[in-house]
Amino acid sequence: MERDDLIVNDQYALDAHHSEEDGVKIRKKIVFVTLLLTAITFVEVMMGVFIKRADTIGWEMTKWAFILLTMVKAGYIVMTFMHLGDERKNLRNFIIIPYFIFILYLIFIGLTEGNSVLDLRTPDTVIEQVAE
Repeated sequence: MERDDLIVNDQYALDAHHSEEDGVKIRKKIVFVTLLLTAITFVEVMMGVFIKRADTIGWEMTKWAFILLTMVKAGYIVMTFMHLGDERKNLRNFIIIPYFIFILYLIFIGLTEGNSVLDLRTPDTVIEQVAE
């Protein structure tokens, strides 16, 4: 049985039919994606380095900025590397929007449950439970 995944000759390369202009366009897209994702990651890292946790308002905004930037990166990665950006707009939205809604739902549940657990741990609640 002969394996068809091995490139024995140039048959696969000859069937590609890419011109030099298409190759330049593809390479420009790869460089753009690399630079964009690197820039977003650099912004996230710099925010983590320079914004201190002691500043409560700044820290809250920093956390939401991390979430937003992460969602932008995830959406762009899906659009580019899974070739979803080449599809029709309706199909693209049909796939991407439910994931973003689900991620926002998970964030909401995490924040809500985290606060409820924190409320259970306050000293007043513990004293009331012991008194009963």
